Order: sequence, then structure tokens, then C-alpha cells
Amino acid sequence: MNDKILYGYTGVFDSPDEIIRAADKTAEEGYKKFDVNTPYPVHGMDKAMKLPPSKLGYAALVFGLSGTVSALLLMFWISVIEYPIVIGGKPFFAFPAFVPVIFEVTVLAASIATVVTMIAVFFKFPNLSHPLHDTEYMKKVSSDKYGLCIQAEDENFNENNVKGFLAGLGAKDISPVYYDSEEISVKHVLLEPKFIGILIVAAVVTSGTVYFGLNKLMFMVPFNWMVDQEKTVPQEASTFFADGFAMRPPVNGTVMRGTLPYQFKGNPEDAGKFLKNPLPQTEENFTLGKMKYDIYCSPCHGYFGEGDSRLRGQFPNPPSLHSEKLRNWSDGSIYHVITDGQNIMPSYETQLTRQERWATVLYIRALQRSLNAKESDLE
Repeated sequence: MNDKILYGYTGVFDSPDEIIRAADKTAEEGYKKFDVNTPYPVHGMDKAMKLPPSKLGYAALVFGLSGTVSALLLMFWISVIEYPIVIGGKPFFAFPAFVPVIFEVTVLAASIATVVTMIAVFFKFPNLSHPLHDTEYMKKVSSDKYGLCIQAEDENFNENNVKGFLAGLGAKDISPVYYDSEEISVKHVLLEPKFIGILIVAAVVTSGTVYFGLNKLMFMVPFNWMVDQEKTVPQEASTFFADGFAMRPPVNGTVMRGTLPYQFKGNPEDAGKFLKNPLPQTEENFTLGKMKYDIYCSPCHGYFGEGDSRLRGQFPNPPSLHSEKLRNWSDGSIYHVITDGQNIMPSYETQLTRQERWATVLYIRALQRSLNAKESDLE
């Protein structure tokens, strides 16, 4: 025993009340380097030991904020610098749409990094050796006893005083615990060649298995049934049809169930003559029209219909909706342009329902009225 270094002294107690009192008195005595071992969590033990708050929370805060900032900067770079695309009239940096992603990255970074920090830094993984392992003391406190261990590195530690102190607390089986030679020489074996070798082997086996499974096994019979399906995908060539195209146009004269084809397609004159707006001028319809106009129309026509496009020269600016020509158009003519398109303006028939298109017409009329008010409107 003389060639071993003392780790500390341990004492065994019979009940939770005894270990609580022992921990409280040990802390009052001024010992800092001591620990309590129990077969199950004992309520109030942290208070009795006068333990300070864990520093692990600082690691969670730092890594969580790092995830927040990283997600924010990445999405800013993508949406504003690298790929500035206007979607539905929203600004390039649409922060509300990014909040869920920022939240998820924050939680993911904080949780994973906190666990890694706890295991690798606080618990010194992969170093699994500890002086208390495989001792009679640990066998007892892992079953039905409660133990207290005062470490030799405590500034108040004195071997004779500690033994007397533990005896005064009523501890049984007071015994010293020593470091093994292996535990003295290796405190943290994260960079030990054996551990690095295990990591390399695990990485090679894992990556090799994944590569074989995804790139080889899935293309072998019978595992390839999900890959080789009797179907075609968009833009794929076909050997079945004579023209070589897999994508087929709809059969002439067919109508999708629940819909009717637009009867004035390619006929703006009749649309302006025969179509009438069936929606009443109610607040609900104006609100619906404003919402759809802001999403689909304002990127080109501007929020007030003045043709001040926000697309920064990507397309020619459209004419103002307040010109005399457009103000004299019928509701049916405006509805036709929204439905069938005109010049470089595409059709919005698939994006807007019939009711939404007529509501948009109502809102365009309101915009025209607002910037071309008559004296009678003020009465």
C-alpha cells in the first residue's frame, strides 16, 4: 500500500437521514472535495452538500446561442446575398418564416453539444477508471447502503482528522481508497492511441456499411424493387411512347373533376363584355382581395398598383393600374387578364380560385378609386 497514492477516505451509513446529516456536517466543516454515493437519488442532498449551480448550463447557453447565430447568418446569406428571390411578395429576409428553423437549430446545437460536453469534459470520457470502482465501499452503496467519501486533495484534508471526523458522524467501515498506477498516469484518455484506433475502426465500419447498403445492396435483387418501378418521372425520356416523352399532355376535351374550363380563353373581348363580378362589395371580400393582391400582384404592380416593381429589373415594369385605359376596363376584362394572362404576365388560374380572382378585381377597383377620387367621393 505504501507505493500507492491516497485518493481519500470513505465511510458507510445505514439510512438516508444519516447520510443527509453527514453531508450537511461535512460541508459545514469546510470540506470542498467530497462526494456522496447512494443507491438512488436522495431528495435534498444537493442542498445538504451546499453544491453550487452546475456550470454545464453555461455550455448549453454558449452552444445554443452559437446555433442561433449560425442559423441566422446562414439564412441571411442565402436569402439576401447568394439567392435573393422574391417569393409571394415577401422581403428577401423574411424573418418570421425563419424563426422555426432558428429555434430548431438552437435546440439541436444546445442539446447535442451539452451532452458531449458533459460526457467528454465533466466525466472525462473515455476514461472509465476511478479509484472507487470495484471497491467494497462501492458494492455496498450501490445496493442498500449510503456512503461519504472525502478526497485527499481537499485543502483541509488530514488523514487522522478525517478518520476521526467520519467516526464522529457515525460512519461504519471507514477505509482508505488508493489510486491504481494506471489511474495516476492517465487522467483523461481521449487522445490515447487505443481509443483513437477504436474510433477509426468504428468510422470505417460504419461508413463502409452505409455505403454498401445505399449504393450496392439497394440495387441488388430483391432489394431493388423500390428503384426499378414501372413508372416515369417528370422530364424523363420514355421508350414506350413514339415521341420519346414520358410527360403526356391532357387528352383534348377532358375536364378535371369538380371544375369547369374557362370559357373565354383567348377571347378577351367577350370576357370583358359578358363577365360580371358576382361578389358584393363587402369588407370580407375586400380583405380577401387585398391579401391575394399583396401576395401575387404587388411584386410586379406594386402595393398601390403604380407599376413600381420590386423585382429589381428582373422583368419589365408593368403599366400602372391607374391609367385611363385600365380604369375604363370592365371587371370582366381585368378578371380575364388574371385568369388567362397577357403579354409576359402569366395566368394565375391555378394559383387563385374563382372567388379569389373576383375579390382581387374588387381590390384593384378600390386602389383605382383611392388614387383617382372624385369630388363626390368626399361628400
